[in-house]
Amino acid sequence: MSQQIQPVILSGGSGSRLWPLSRAMYPKQLLPLVTENTMLQETALRLKDLDIEVLPPIIVCNEDHRFFVAEQMRQLGIEDSTIILEPVGRNTAPALTLAALATQKKSAGAIMLVMPADHVIDDINVFHQVVKQGAVLAADNYLVTFGIQPNAPETGYGYIKAGTQLSEKDSACLIESFVEKPDEKKAAQYIKSGNYLWNSGLFMMTAASWLDEIKLLNNAIFTASETAYKNAALDNDFCRVDKAAFKSSPSDSIDYAVMEKAVGGTSSHKAAVIPLNAGWSDVGVWSTLWEVGEKDAHGNVTKGDVALHDTENCLLYSSERYIAAVGLKDTVVVETADAILVVNKNCAQDVKKIVEALKKQNRDEYQNHRLVYRPWGSYECIDKGERYQAKRITVNPGAALSLQLHHHRAEHWIVVKGTAEVTRGDEVFLVTENESTYIPLGTKHRLENKGAIPLEMIEVQSGSYLGEDDIVRFDDIYGRSGSSK
Repeated sequence: MSQQIQPVILSGGSGSRLWPLSRAMYPKQLLPLVTENTMLQETALRLKDLDIEVLPPIIVCNEDHRFFVAEQMRQLGIEDSTIILEPVGRNTAPALTLAALATQKKSAGAIMLVMPADHVIDDINVFHQVVKQGAVLAADNYLVTFGIQPNAPETGYGYIKAGTQLSEKDSACLIESFVEKPDEKKAAQYIKSGNYLWNSGLFMMTAASWLDEIKLLNNAIFTASETAYKNAALDNDFCRVDKAAFKSSPSDSIDYAVMEKAVGGTSSHKAAVIPLNAGWSDVGVWSTLWEVGEKDAHGNVTKGDVALHDTENCLLYSSERYIAAVGLKDTVVVETADAILVVNKNCAQDVKKIVEALKKQNRDEYQNHRLVYRPWGSYECIDKGERYQAKRITVNPGAALSLQLHHHRAEHWIVVKGTAEVTRGDEVFLVTENESTYIPLGTKHRLENKGAIPLEMIEVQSGSYLGEDDIVRFDDIYGRSGSSK
Protein backbone atom coordinates (compact mmCIF):
# COMPACT_ATOMS: atom_id res chain seq x y z
CA MET A 1 0.00 0.00 0.00
CA SER A 2 1.28 3.49 -0.83
CA GLN A 3 2.02 5.86 2.04
CA GLN A 4 -0.90 7.84 3.44
CA ILE A 5 -0.95 11.01 5.53
CA GLN A 6 -3.68 11.37 8.13
CA PRO A 7 -4.10 15.07 9.06
CA VAL A 8 -5.00 15.48 12.73
CA ILE A 9 -6.21 19.00 13.51
CA LEU A 10 -6.34 20.00 17.17
CA SER A 11 -8.96 22.73 17.51
CA GLY A 12 -9.47 23.03 21.25
CA GLY A 13 -7.91 26.41 21.99
CA SER A 14 -9.71 29.51 23.24
CA GLY A 15 -7.45 32.28 21.89
CA SER A 16 -8.15 34.59 24.84
CA ARG A 17 -5.27 36.94 23.98
CA LEU A 18 -6.99 37.80 20.68
CA TRP A 19 -10.08 39.17 22.45
CA PRO A 20 -12.38 40.91 21.50
CA LEU A 21 -12.46 39.12 18.12
CA SER A 22 -11.84 35.73 19.73
CA ARG A 23 -14.46 34.68 22.30
CA ALA A 24 -14.94 31.48 24.30
CA MET A 25 -17.80 30.38 22.03
CA TYR A 26 -16.11 31.60 18.83
CA PRO A 27 -12.32 31.29 19.25
CA LYS A 28 -9.55 32.45 16.93
CA GLN A 29 -9.26 29.24 14.89
CA LEU A 30 -12.82 29.83 13.61
CA LEU A 31 -12.01 33.38 12.47
CA PRO A 32 -10.60 34.68 9.13
CA LEU A 33 -7.73 36.59 10.73
CA VAL A 34 -5.08 36.41 7.98
CA THR A 35 -6.84 35.33 4.76
CA GLU A 36 -10.44 35.10 3.61
CA ASN A 37 -10.51 31.55 5.00
CA THR A 38 -10.65 30.89 8.72
CA MET A 39 -7.50 29.60 10.40
CA LEU A 40 -9.12 26.17 10.74
CA GLN A 41 -9.91 26.14 7.03
CA GLU A 42 -6.36 27.17 6.12
CA THR A 43 -5.05 24.31 8.25
CA ALA A 44 -7.36 21.83 6.52
CA LEU A 45 -6.16 23.08 3.11
CA ARG A 46 -2.48 23.03 4.03
CA LEU A 47 -1.78 19.61 2.47
CA LYS A 48 -3.57 20.31 -0.79
CA ASP A 49 -1.45 19.17 -3.77
CA LEU A 50 0.98 17.20 -1.58
CA ASP A 51 2.23 14.31 -3.73
CA ILE A 52 1.39 11.76 -1.03
CA GLU A 53 -2.15 10.49 -0.51
CA VAL A 54 -3.87 12.68 2.10
CA LEU A 55 -6.87 11.27 3.95
CA PRO A 56 -9.84 13.42 5.08
CA PRO A 57 -8.91 15.17 8.33
CA ILE A 58 -9.60 14.05 11.87
CA ILE A 59 -10.53 17.13 13.89
CA VAL A 60 -10.63 17.15 17.69
CA CYS A 61 -12.64 20.09 18.99
CA ASN A 62 -14.59 21.47 21.89
CA GLU A 63 -18.17 20.16 21.94
CA ASP A 64 -19.50 23.73 21.93
CA HIS A 65 -17.76 24.45 18.60
CA ARG A 66 -18.92 21.34 16.73
CA PHE A 67 -21.43 22.97 14.39
CA PHE A 68 -19.00 25.74 13.41
CA VAL A 69 -16.29 23.18 12.62
CA ALA A 70 -18.66 21.03 10.57
CA GLU A 71 -19.98 24.03 8.63
CA GLN A 72 -16.49 25.32 7.87
CA MET A 73 -15.47 21.91 6.52
CA ARG A 74 -18.66 21.81 4.43
CA GLN A 75 -17.77 25.20 2.95
CA LEU A 76 -14.48 23.69 1.73
CA GLY A 77 -16.28 20.69 0.20
CA ILE A 78 -14.82 18.36 2.86
CA GLU A 79 -17.83 16.18 3.66
CA ASP A 80 -16.13 13.11 5.13
CA SER A 81 -13.99 14.53 7.93
CA THR A 82 -14.04 12.84 11.33
CA ILE A 83 -14.98 15.32 14.08
CA ILE A 84 -14.23 14.07 17.60
CA LEU A 85 -15.84 16.05 20.41
CA GLU A 86 -14.03 16.73 23.68
CA PRO A 87 -16.69 17.00 26.42
CA VAL A 88 -14.09 18.73 28.63
CA GLY A 89 -10.64 20.16 27.91
CA ARG A 90 -7.77 17.85 28.81
CA ASN A 91 -4.91 19.41 26.78
CA THR A 92 -3.27 17.97 23.66
CA ALA A 93 -2.03 14.52 24.78
CA PRO A 94 -5.51 13.03 25.43
CA ALA A 95 -6.81 14.75 22.27
CA LEU A 96 -4.08 13.14 20.18
CA THR A 97 -4.74 9.78 21.82
CA LEU A 98 -8.37 9.95 20.69
CA ALA A 99 -7.21 10.85 17.18
CA ALA A 100 -4.69 7.99 17.14
CA LEU A 101 -7.40 5.50 18.12
CA ALA A 102 -9.58 6.86 15.30
CA THR A 103 -6.65 6.62 12.87
CA GLN A 104 -6.01 2.99 13.79
CA LYS A 105 -9.64 2.19 13.10
CA LYS A 106 -9.72 4.19 9.87
CA SER A 107 -6.31 3.45 8.28
CA ALA A 108 -3.85 1.85 10.68
CA GLY A 109 -0.75 2.35 8.51
CA ALA A 110 -1.24 6.08 7.92
CA ILE A 111 1.24 8.65 9.19
CA MET A 112 -0.44 11.21 11.45
CA LEU A 113 0.44 14.85 10.83
CA VAL A 114 -0.65 16.70 13.97
CA MET A 115 -1.42 20.38 13.42
CA PRO A 116 -2.90 23.00 15.74
CA ALA A 117 -5.82 24.71 14.02
CA ASP A 118 -4.60 28.25 14.69
CA HIS A 119 -1.17 28.50 13.04
CA VAL A 120 -0.01 30.41 9.97
CA ILE A 121 2.44 28.91 7.45
CA ASP A 122 3.28 31.15 4.49
CA ASP A 123 5.53 28.95 2.35
CA ILE A 124 3.48 25.85 1.59
CA ASN A 125 6.12 24.39 -0.76
CA VAL A 126 8.73 24.36 2.02
CA PHE A 127 6.14 22.93 4.40
CA HIS A 128 5.38 20.09 1.98
CA GLN A 129 9.09 19.28 1.70
CA VAL A 130 9.53 18.86 5.45
CA VAL A 131 6.26 16.88 5.71
CA LYS A 132 7.59 14.38 3.17
CA GLN A 133 10.88 14.23 5.08
CA GLY A 134 9.00 13.71 8.34
CA ALA A 135 6.83 10.96 6.82
CA VAL A 136 9.94 8.89 6.05
CA LEU A 137 11.13 9.15 9.65
CA ALA A 138 7.69 8.53 11.12
CA ALA A 139 7.33 5.38 8.99
CA ASP A 140 10.59 4.25 10.62
CA ASN A 141 8.89 4.64 14.04
CA TYR A 142 10.41 8.02 14.95
CA LEU A 143 8.43 10.57 16.90
CA VAL A 144 8.94 13.65 14.74
CA THR A 145 8.45 17.32 15.52
CA PHE A 146 9.22 20.45 13.54
CA GLY A 147 11.37 23.22 14.99
CA ILE A 148 11.07 26.79 13.76
CA GLN A 149 14.26 28.60 12.80
CA PRO A 150 14.30 31.47 15.36
CA ASN A 151 14.75 35.03 14.10
CA ALA A 152 14.66 36.79 17.48
CA PRO A 153 15.25 35.96 21.18
CA GLU A 154 11.55 35.19 21.65
CA THR A 155 10.53 34.46 25.26
CA GLY A 156 7.00 33.32 24.41
CA TYR A 157 8.01 29.95 22.93
CA GLY A 158 9.57 26.79 24.26
CA TYR A 159 12.82 25.73 22.60
CA ILE A 160 14.20 22.45 21.25
CA LYS A 161 17.93 21.72 21.36
CA ALA A 162 18.95 19.80 18.25
CA GLY A 163 21.46 16.98 18.70
CA THR A 164 23.13 14.59 16.26
CA GLN A 165 22.18 15.02 12.61
CA LEU A 166 20.56 11.83 11.34
CA SER A 167 21.81 11.99 7.78
CA GLU A 168 24.06 14.11 5.60
CA LYS A 169 21.25 14.20 3.03
CA ASP A 170 18.79 16.18 5.14
CA SER A 171 18.52 18.44 8.18
CA ALA A 172 16.71 16.14 10.63
CA CYS A 173 18.40 15.73 14.02
CA LEU A 174 17.83 13.74 17.16
CA ILE A 175 16.36 15.90 19.90
CA GLU A 176 18.81 16.52 22.70
CA SER A 177 16.39 18.34 25.01
CA PHE A 178 13.25 20.42 25.33
CA VAL A 179 13.64 23.78 27.10
CA GLU A 180 10.92 25.79 28.84
CA LYS A 181 10.19 29.37 27.81
CA PRO A 182 13.43 31.25 28.67
CA ASP A 183 14.10 34.81 29.77
CA GLU A 184 15.46 37.21 27.14
CA LYS A 185 19.12 36.72 28.10
CA LYS A 186 18.88 32.94 27.90
CA ALA A 187 16.93 33.13 24.61
CA ALA A 188 19.69 35.29 23.11
CA GLN A 189 22.25 32.66 24.14
CA TYR A 190 20.19 29.93 22.50
CA ILE A 191 20.04 31.80 19.21
CA LYS A 192 23.77 32.62 19.30
CA SER A 193 24.63 28.94 19.75
CA GLY A 194 22.74 27.98 16.58
CA ASN A 195 21.57 24.69 18.14
CA TYR A 196 18.09 25.72 19.27
CA LEU A 197 14.75 25.89 17.49
CA TRP A 198 11.34 27.16 18.56
CA ASN A 199 8.91 24.41 19.51
CA SER A 200 6.14 24.62 16.88
CA GLY A 201 3.60 22.13 18.22
CA LEU A 202 3.62 20.26 14.87
CA PHE A 203 4.24 16.49 15.01
CA MET A 204 4.34 13.39 12.83
CA MET A 205 4.17 9.74 13.92
CA THR A 206 2.18 6.59 13.27
CA ALA A 207 -0.85 5.93 15.42
CA ALA A 208 0.82 2.77 16.73
CA SER A 209 3.96 4.71 17.77
CA TRP A 210 1.94 7.30 19.70
CA LEU A 211 -0.28 4.71 21.39
CA ASP A 212 2.75 2.60 22.38
CA GLU A 213 4.38 5.65 23.96
CA ILE A 214 1.36 7.07 25.77
CA LYS A 215 0.56 3.62 27.13
CA LEU A 216 4.14 3.25 28.39
CA LEU A 217 4.76 6.78 29.66
CA ASN A 218 1.31 7.94 30.81
CA ASN A 219 -0.99 4.97 31.04
CA ALA A 220 -3.72 6.93 32.85
CA ILE A 221 -4.20 9.10 29.74
CA PHE A 222 -4.22 6.06 27.48
CA THR A 223 -6.72 4.13 29.60
CA ALA A 224 -9.13 7.05 30.02
CA SER A 225 -8.95 7.97 26.33
CA GLU A 226 -9.34 4.37 25.14
CA THR A 227 -12.40 3.86 27.34
CA ALA A 228 -13.87 7.19 26.22
CA TYR A 229 -13.37 6.27 22.56
CA LYS A 230 -14.67 2.71 22.87
CA ASN A 231 -17.84 4.03 24.52
CA ALA A 232 -18.29 6.86 22.00
CA ALA A 233 -21.64 7.50 20.36
CA LEU A 234 -22.15 8.78 16.83
CA ASP A 235 -24.24 11.96 16.91
CA ASN A 236 -25.06 13.08 13.36
CA ASP A 237 -21.61 13.81 11.88
CA PHE A 238 -19.83 13.79 15.25
CA CYS A 239 -18.01 11.26 17.40
CA ARG A 240 -19.13 12.04 20.95
CA VAL A 241 -16.74 10.30 23.37
CA ASP A 242 -17.82 9.14 26.81
CA LYS A 243 -17.74 12.16 29.11
CA ALA A 244 -17.10 10.41 32.42
CA ALA A 245 -14.20 8.38 31.06
CA PHE A 246 -12.56 11.33 29.28
CA LYS A 247 -13.02 13.58 32.30
CA SER A 248 -11.01 11.07 34.36
CA SER A 249 -7.95 11.56 32.11
CA PRO A 250 -5.04 13.61 33.43
CA SER A 251 -4.59 16.91 31.59
CA ASP A 252 -1.22 17.02 29.84
CA SER A 253 0.43 18.21 26.64
CA ILE A 254 2.03 16.10 23.91
CA ASP A 255 5.43 17.49 24.93
CA TYR A 256 5.17 16.75 28.64
CA ALA A 257 3.33 13.44 28.39
CA VAL A 258 5.59 11.83 25.77
CA MET A 259 8.11 13.89 23.80
CA GLU A 260 10.28 15.08 26.70
CA LYS A 261 10.35 11.57 28.18
CA ALA A 262 11.27 10.10 24.80
CA VAL A 263 14.32 12.38 24.80
CA GLY A 264 15.16 11.22 28.31
CA GLY A 265 15.68 7.63 27.18
CA THR A 266 12.63 6.08 28.85
CA SER A 267 10.92 5.59 25.50
CA SER A 268 10.98 2.75 22.98
CA HIS A 269 10.99 5.29 20.12
CA LYS A 270 13.50 7.98 19.18
CA ALA A 271 12.49 11.62 18.90
CA ALA A 272 13.66 13.73 15.96
CA VAL A 273 13.30 17.38 14.99
CA ILE A 274 13.25 18.81 11.47
CA PRO A 275 14.01 22.54 11.07
CA LEU A 276 11.16 24.46 9.42
CA ASN A 277 11.66 27.86 7.83
CA ALA A 278 8.33 28.48 6.12
CA GLY A 279 6.95 31.71 7.56
CA TRP A 280 5.40 30.05 10.62
CA SER A 281 3.47 31.91 13.32
CA ASP A 282 1.07 30.78 16.00
CA VAL A 283 -0.69 34.20 15.95
CA GLY A 284 -1.06 33.98 19.69
CA VAL A 285 -1.38 37.72 20.37
CA TRP A 286 -2.30 40.87 18.45
CA SER A 287 1.36 41.84 18.01
CA THR A 288 2.05 38.63 16.08
CA LEU A 289 -0.92 39.35 13.81
CA TRP A 290 0.73 42.72 13.12
CA GLU A 291 4.00 40.92 12.35
CA VAL A 292 2.46 38.62 9.71
CA GLY A 293 0.17 41.29 8.23
CA GLU A 294 0.69 43.32 5.06
CA LYS A 295 2.05 46.72 6.11
CA ASP A 296 1.75 50.14 4.51
CA ALA A 297 4.68 52.55 4.05
CA HIS A 298 4.48 53.52 7.73
CA GLY A 299 4.39 49.98 9.09
CA ASN A 300 0.64 49.92 9.74
CA VAL A 301 -1.62 46.90 9.28
CA THR A 302 -5.31 47.71 8.79
CA LYS A 303 -8.51 45.80 8.15
CA GLY A 304 -11.95 47.26 7.66
CA ASP A 305 -13.01 50.92 7.55
CA VAL A 306 -9.92 52.72 8.88
CA ALA A 307 -8.35 56.17 8.36
CA LEU A 308 -4.84 57.08 9.54
CA HIS A 309 -2.84 60.26 10.07
CA ASP A 310 0.66 60.50 11.53
CA THR A 311 0.38 56.88 12.70
CA GLU A 312 3.18 54.29 12.66
CA ASN A 313 3.63 50.57 13.31
CA CYS A 314 0.05 50.06 14.43
CA LEU A 315 -2.62 47.41 13.92
CA LEU A 316 -6.16 48.71 13.45
CA TYR A 317 -8.99 46.20 12.96
CA SER A 318 -12.52 47.45 12.33
CA SER A 319 -15.42 44.99 12.31
CA GLU A 320 -18.36 47.40 11.97
CA ARG A 321 -17.56 51.03 12.73
CA TYR A 322 -15.21 53.62 11.26
CA ILE A 323 -11.86 53.94 13.08
CA ALA A 324 -9.85 57.18 12.77
CA ALA A 325 -6.35 57.16 14.30
CA VAL A 326 -4.15 60.23 14.74
CA GLY A 327 -0.63 60.30 16.18
CA LEU A 328 -0.51 56.68 17.31
CA LYS A 329 2.62 54.54 17.50
CA ASP A 330 2.99 50.84 18.32
CA THR A 331 -0.69 50.56 19.21
CA VAL A 332 -3.35 47.92 18.57
CA VAL A 333 -6.98 49.03 18.16
CA VAL A 334 -9.63 46.35 17.61
CA GLU A 335 -13.32 47.25 17.22
CA THR A 336 -16.28 44.86 17.41
CA ALA A 337 -20.01 45.51 17.82
CA ASP A 338 -19.85 45.28 21.63
CA ALA A 339 -16.23 45.98 22.62
CA ILE A 340 -13.16 48.05 21.70
CA LEU A 341 -9.62 47.06 22.63
CA VAL A 342 -6.77 49.60 22.77
CA VAL A 343 -3.40 48.19 23.80
CA ASN A 344 0.28 48.94 23.32
CA LYS A 345 1.81 46.24 21.10
CA ASN A 346 4.41 45.49 23.78
CA CYS A 347 1.62 44.65 26.26
CA ALA A 348 -0.38 42.39 23.92
CA GLN A 349 0.21 39.32 26.11
CA ASP A 350 -1.76 41.01 28.91
CA VAL A 351 -5.05 41.08 26.99
CA LYS A 352 -5.79 37.74 28.65
CA LYS A 353 -5.98 39.63 31.99
CA ILE A 354 -9.00 41.53 30.65
CA VAL A 355 -10.59 38.24 29.55
CA GLU A 356 -10.01 36.73 33.00
CA ALA A 357 -11.73 39.73 34.58
CA LEU A 358 -14.70 39.46 32.19
CA LYS A 359 -15.04 35.78 33.04
CA LYS A 360 -15.02 36.49 36.79
CA GLN A 361 -17.69 39.16 36.31
CA ASN A 362 -19.78 36.70 34.23
CA ARG A 363 -20.02 39.24 31.43
CA ASP A 364 -21.29 38.02 28.09
CA GLU A 365 -18.41 39.75 26.26
CA TYR A 366 -16.19 36.91 27.52
CA GLN A 367 -18.38 34.21 26.01
CA ASN A 368 -20.11 35.51 22.87
CA HIS A 369 -20.18 38.22 20.27
CA ARG A 370 -23.36 40.24 19.94
CA LEU A 371 -24.10 38.18 16.83
CA VAL A 372 -24.37 34.58 18.08
CA TYR A 373 -24.31 31.65 15.67
CA ARG A 374 -26.40 28.53 16.19
CA PRO A 375 -26.70 25.37 14.06
CA TRP A 376 -30.06 26.66 12.79
CA GLY A 377 -28.83 30.20 11.99
CA SER A 378 -28.06 33.16 14.24
CA TYR A 379 -29.45 35.79 16.59
CA GLU A 380 -28.30 39.28 17.55
CA CYS A 381 -29.40 41.42 20.46
CA ILE A 382 -30.43 44.81 19.05
CA ASP A 383 -31.90 46.42 22.19
CA LYS A 384 -32.17 45.60 25.88
CA GLY A 385 -33.67 47.22 28.95
CA GLU A 386 -35.36 46.41 32.24
CA ARG A 387 -37.71 43.44 31.66
CA TYR A 388 -37.39 43.46 27.85
CA GLN A 389 -34.98 42.45 25.10
CA ALA A 390 -35.20 42.59 21.30
CA LYS A 391 -33.34 40.22 18.98
CA ARG A 392 -32.89 39.87 15.24
CA ILE A 393 -33.22 36.14 14.41
CA THR A 394 -32.24 34.41 11.17
CA VAL A 395 -33.28 30.78 10.57
CA ASN A 396 -31.64 28.96 7.66
CA PRO A 397 -33.79 27.13 5.06
CA GLY A 398 -34.73 23.69 6.36
CA ALA A 399 -33.63 24.52 9.91
CA ALA A 400 -35.60 24.51 13.16
CA LEU A 401 -35.13 25.71 16.72
CA SER A 402 -35.67 23.19 19.48
CA LEU A 403 -39.10 22.49 20.99
CA GLN A 404 -38.79 24.46 24.23
CA LEU A 405 -40.42 26.61 26.87
CA HIS A 406 -39.39 29.47 29.15
CA HIS A 407 -40.35 29.89 32.80
CA HIS A 408 -39.66 33.63 33.08
CA ARG A 409 -40.37 35.27 29.74
CA ALA A 410 -42.95 35.62 26.99
CA GLU A 411 -41.99 36.24 23.35
CA HIS A 412 -43.48 38.25 20.48
CA TRP A 413 -42.36 37.19 16.98
CA ILE A 414 -42.60 39.52 13.96
CA VAL A 415 -41.64 38.03 10.57
CA VAL A 416 -39.89 40.48 8.24
CA LYS A 417 -38.75 38.04 5.53
CA GLY A 418 -39.76 34.48 4.62
CA THR A 419 -42.36 32.25 6.24
CA ALA A 420 -42.24 30.70 9.72
CA GLU A 421 -43.94 27.48 10.74
CA VAL A 422 -44.80 28.00 14.41
CA THR A 423 -45.63 25.35 16.98
CA ARG A 424 -47.39 26.89 19.99
CA GLY A 425 -48.78 24.38 22.44
CA ASP A 426 -51.08 22.10 20.40
CA GLU A 427 -51.28 24.55 17.47
CA VAL A 428 -49.17 24.49 14.29
CA PHE A 429 -49.58 27.46 11.92
CA LEU A 430 -47.75 29.69 9.43
CA VAL A 431 -46.66 33.29 10.02
CA THR A 432 -45.64 35.17 6.88
CA GLU A 433 -43.96 38.49 6.13
CA ASN A 434 -45.41 41.46 8.07
CA GLU A 435 -47.36 39.13 10.38
CA SER A 436 -46.70 38.38 14.05
CA THR A 437 -47.54 35.97 16.83
CA TYR A 438 -47.24 35.71 20.61
CA ILE A 439 -45.73 32.93 22.75
CA PRO A 440 -47.06 33.11 26.35
CA LEU A 441 -44.76 32.36 29.27
CA GLY A 442 -44.55 28.63 30.03
CA THR A 443 -45.90 27.52 26.61
CA LYS A 444 -44.09 24.88 24.55
CA HIS A 445 -43.04 26.32 21.21
CA ARG A 446 -40.90 25.77 18.15
CA LEU A 447 -39.87 27.88 15.15
CA GLU A 448 -39.15 26.23 11.77
CA ASN A 449 -38.20 27.46 8.33
CA LYS A 450 -39.48 25.05 5.69
CA GLY A 451 -38.99 27.59 2.92
CA ALA A 452 -36.19 28.05 0.37
CA ILE A 453 -34.94 31.44 1.66
CA PRO A 454 -33.66 32.49 5.10
CA LEU A 455 -36.36 33.39 7.61
CA GLU A 456 -35.73 36.75 9.26
CA MET A 457 -37.72 37.96 12.23
CA ILE A 458 -37.66 40.24 15.24
CA GLU A 459 -38.21 38.65 18.64
CA VAL A 460 -39.27 40.86 21.54
CA GLN A 461 -38.89 39.18 24.93
CA SER A 462 -40.56 40.44 28.10
CA GLY A 463 -40.37 39.08 31.61
CA SER A 464 -38.59 39.00 34.94
CA TYR A 465 -35.50 37.13 33.66
CA LEU A 466 -34.18 37.13 30.09
CA GLY A 467 -31.03 34.97 30.34
CA GLU A 468 -30.29 32.30 27.73
CA ASP A 469 -30.35 29.63 30.44
CA ASP A 470 -34.11 30.10 30.97
CA ILE A 471 -35.00 27.25 28.66
CA VAL A 472 -36.39 23.73 28.98
CA ARG A 473 -35.66 21.76 25.81
CA PHE A 474 -37.94 18.84 24.88
CA ASP A 475 -36.78 17.94 21.37
CA ASP A 476 -33.92 19.07 19.17
CA ILE A 477 -32.83 17.88 15.70
CA TYR A 478 -29.22 18.85 16.50
CA GLY A 479 -28.87 16.62 19.56
CA ARG A 480 -28.41 19.52 21.99
CA SER A 481 -29.50 19.73 25.60
CA GLY A 482 -29.60 22.56 28.11
CA SER A 483 -29.77 26.27 27.33
CA SER A 484 -29.21 28.54 24.33
CA LYS A 485 -32.17 28.05 22.00
